[in-house]
Amino acid sequence: MRGIRLNGFGGPEVMEWAEVPDPVLGPGEVLIDVAAAGVNRADLLQRQGFYAPPPGASEIIGLEVSGVVAEVGAGVRDWETGDRVCALLSGGGYAERVVAPAGQLLPVPEGMDLAAAAGLPEVAATVWSNLVLTAGLHAGQLVLIHGGGSGIGTHAIQIAVQRGARVAVTAGSDEKLKQCAELGASVLINYREQDFVEVIRGQQSGAGGPGADIILDNMGAAYLARNVEALADHGHLVVIGMQGGAKAELNLAALLGKWGTIHATNLRKRPTTGTHSKAEVIADVTRHVWPLLADGRIAPVIHAELPITEVAQAHQMLDDSGTFGKVTLRVTH
Repeated sequence: MRGIRLNGFGGPEVMEWAEVPDPVLGPGEVLIDVAAAGVNRADLLQRQGFYAPPPGASEIIGLEVSGVVAEVGAGVRDWETGDRVCALLSGGGYAERVVAPAGQLLPVPEGMDLAAAAGLPEVAATVWSNLVLTAGLHAGQLVLIHGGGSGIGTHAIQIAVQRGARVAVTAGSDEKLKQCAELGASVLINYREQDFVEVIRGQQSGAGGPGADIILDNMGAAYLARNVEALADHGHLVVIGMQGGAKAELNLAALLGKWGTIHATNLRKRPTTGTHSKAEVIADVTRHVWPLLADGRIAPVIHAELPITEVAQAHQMLDDSGTFGKVTLRVTH
């Protein structure tokens, strides 16, 4: 089959659409003819040599796809050949075919385009596992989402609104903030012009005090101290990225004074099955998020759909931070 091969690590130019080994279908797995693959910041890190796949995972980049089931492995009962699916992966998505554990598949919602569905598994699993399963998001809370215009951010806004929370976002342009407002965000912070700590400390949390009950952070070190300042009492800071670095000093006194909690999570390295596994997250997403997609209360936000042969341009879009929502790659067989 064909897939994206890395000719070393580096910029987008190291990626090449070429012949790659076919995936091998095992027990409990499903072989998918890929229609489209989602592009994630983790893909950029892997391309640069900073984010190796977990042991046993495909070396091919790609953490989510949509497509049609081509074959099922021994013991698989919930999926059949011809089913339209999307899937969460540990790797291998930038290719014509991929194998995924059966527990990491989701049905493509009725009437949804396959290319749009490719941008759902990673954001849906990340947002649900962090905001709801980890931080306990519920109605009445104030949630701060950094990077509101990202794929994660656009989905997180919609989920938080549907659960009755009030949503604050940071973004780097007024145009992105306007688009976040259209998704339901009500506190809009241009981080180039405003101090998000000052804005958030001027808001009431769900408990009535100042600050955010939950902060979903993609910046890491650069925002650590300021995020703690912005937390409300008993608040939860959930770190899911390190775009602003990996190491920072933490003022434990400030955190203790707020009875605060910091969570740092990683979806890709979760086990396939069992407690806190990808299968557990996907099952919860299927129960709670997929009905919202089915009736149109939330929707995938797609910035661009490109042929997979233009993968370098797709990566450049994320490198330039000019996107609003997801970028997907269409695979033509």
